[in-house]
Amino acid sequence: MPVFRLFAPAILGAALCGAVLPATAAPLAAAVPGQPGARPGATAAELARWKKTAEQVTIMRDKWGIPHVFGKTDADAVFGLLYAQAEDDFNRVELNYINAMGRLAEVEGEQAIWRDLRMKMYITPADLQARYAASPAWLRQLMDGFADGLNYYLHTHPEVKPRLISRFEPWMALSFSEGSIGGDIESIDLKELEAFYSKPRTAATSSARSAAPVKQLDAEPRGSNGFAIAPKLSASGNALLLINPHTSFYFRPEVHMVSEQGLNAYGAVTWGQFFIYQGFNEKTGWMHTSGGGDVIDEYLETVRERGGKLYYRYGEQERLMKSRTVRLPYKTPSGAMASKTVTAYFTHHGPVVREQGGKWVSVKMMDEPLKALIQSYTRTKARDYSDFYKTMELRTNSSNNTVYADAKGNIAYFHGNFIPKRDPRFNWSQPVDGSLPATEWQGLHAIKDTITLLNPASGYISNTNNWPFSASGPSSPRRQDYPDYMWSLPENARGRHAERVLGDAGGFTLESLIAAAYDSHLTAFEPLLPQLLQDHDALPAADPRKAALAAQLAALRGWDLRSGVGSVPTSLAVYWGQELLAQHAPRARAAGVPTVDFITASLTANERLDALARASDKLVADFGSWQTPWGEINRFQRISGEIDQQYDDSKPSWPVGFASANWGSLASFGMVAKQKTKRIYGDRGNSFVAVVEFGPRLRAKSILAGGNSNNPASKHFADQAEMYSRGEFKDVLFYKEDIEKQLGRKYHPGQ
Repeated sequence: MPVFRLFAPAILGAALCGAVLPATAAPLAAAVPGQPGARPGATAAELARWKKTAEQVTIMRDKWGIPHVFGKTDADAVFGLLYAQAEDDFNRVELNYINAMGRLAEVEGEQAIWRDLRMKMYITPADLQARYAASPAWLRQLMDGFADGLNYYLHTHPEVKPRLISRFEPWMALSFSEGSIGGDIESIDLKELEAFYSKPRTAATSSARSAAPVKQLDAEPRGSNGFAIAPKLSASGNALLLINPHTSFYFRPEVHMVSEQGLNAYGAVTWGQFFIYQGFNEKTGWMHTSGGGDVIDEYLETVRERGGKLYYRYGEQERLMKSRTVRLPYKTPSGAMASKTVTAYFTHHGPVVREQGGKWVSVKMMDEPLKALIQSYTRTKARDYSDFYKTMELRTNSSNNTVYADAKGNIAYFHGNFIPKRDPRFNWSQPVDGSLPATEWQGLHAIKDTITLLNPASGYISNTNNWPFSASGPSSPRRQDYPDYMWSLPENARGRHAERVLGDAGGFTLESLIAAAYDSHLTAFEPLLPQLLQDHDALPAADPRKAALAAQLAALRGWDLRSGVGSVPTSLAVYWGQELLAQHAPRARAAGVPTVDFITASLTANERLDALARASDKLVADFGSWQTPWGEINRFQRISGEIDQQYDDSKPSWPVGFASANWGSLASFGMVAKQKTKRIYGDRGNSFVAVVEFGPRLRAKSILAGGNSNNPASKHFADQAEMYSRGEFKDVLFYKEDIEKQLGRKYHPGQ
């Protein structure tokens, strides 16, 4: 799923009919905080408050540039954390909030207005301001610290020119209150949204579409791996945790935040947020993997017009369709501002986002930004399983599973967290009839009734964005015990790989857990390759492919299915697999089957053999020989701080031995951007990776893609790149005395 995540507020606005109005070159309304224009100056009171807070915050950057932020209060630590994030990559911090508030078109142009509409159908500044005002005092203090830290950074760095947000407000934190890379809102298809709202709407308007958009199940995996090891399987008798998110590179930096109020959290933070999203404190650790239960539902609404107003059927009655006028400013090619206006429609289920078979489709999803922010922050301070479970009872982590371990030796797993109760008679994987009261959500499942594990007898837990029924070998949950809507993704090649490296192992240390997480076997080729070998063996001698592919098949026949920088068969197999994916992805999507599963079960011998010939030809064309080692092709490169990374075969890069998660590689390294080079340059997969041992004194190791700074002039821009490419970890400096020994710089914000 794409990067950003939001939650829907209450539906506002009076009933109006209409659609997109003509663009206008009229200027924006009078400036408000966050609109483009001159940077507002700080008042004397604000500046005094910022300086006082800064004096209570110490940032210690270690030899890797990782900020260890120490504050007297939690709010002080938040202030310092946001200041440090802005130092490392203000651009990403700002862009996350530009997107989260539905203002991307104001900096990127008219092509982004439908993404902005999608956001603005769910959030309004007035609603977020009201939620901020209703927040508990301790949370308002954190949100105040968030805004103050960023505003103090801008005040002390006048050379930094924001693209749009020249002043941050505390309530903005509620627009981006959970850090997952898979946002619920991203399930709304932008092309469908544009098709619905870009032309005048009446109840009689019909669409040719008769089915729901097909899910894309074969993209480069945007997931994660999480492993938890019980004391009985560890060499030390302590619980261990693997934190291995597979995200776009540079999506989260590595940070540490400490206060005198019990905060001491280390891990990965999504740019612009003030809580550690995946990480650990001295007593507990948590790893989120995307792909829990089915948490979003579409409703088919029967709409008709009566007396100039729109109504939709519900039960034996008709309800008035609500609407709200949404203004969508955008930057024109000349740099001037223009805008479009859309009338957005809402049923009690949620916003209308498309049309299907003559019915309007509304979407229902979680709407709890305040509770989500509370849960995201309070879990970082949990001291044991009981504390952590209490945070889970808020039930607002809708898109993720959680793998957990703690210093008392507990390991646990939560498959999803926010799981609506539904009538199991309906197929919730498809749109349901919105006129039937029986299709309403019936509250939320209690945590105890969802798919969970606590201290399984097998001694281990894993999740790789797969189903939960192989999470712990023979101790796994049983599929028949739960409704289908409690899980959404099938088993995958990484899940089978994880079971193999964990199922028969024991005596784990941090080092052997890293080795397991980087095991090089590519399990997806286990069923694929024998088919190809059999296909070639069955060719008659007169078939030209018999001789033309003989050498390639000999190389693959002798392959141990392990990737590595020196492996020629890895190059050939991956290019073959890529050819199969590219050729057959449309058929797989139409069938609703993951493409790797489809190419394994549904292809002919000719399709497999011809794909190998094309793969071999491509390797020859790009590299001069199909016998090119994988490390010559698969590279890590970081040559700019731009969000839209560009790659260059003529510039320095590092060889990477692991491969795309599609092929079962636990250590994931794949390319999502359109390939414009001959070499493959990874941009998604292993990003921040850590292993943690919860003993009397915490031990941990970590690695980050590239480095912690986004400034190419910084020594921390790529100081971890070579280690990253080899899967080599650094020691985490968790204790202050250890940080002091490897200190790079110590300062107060503003110095």
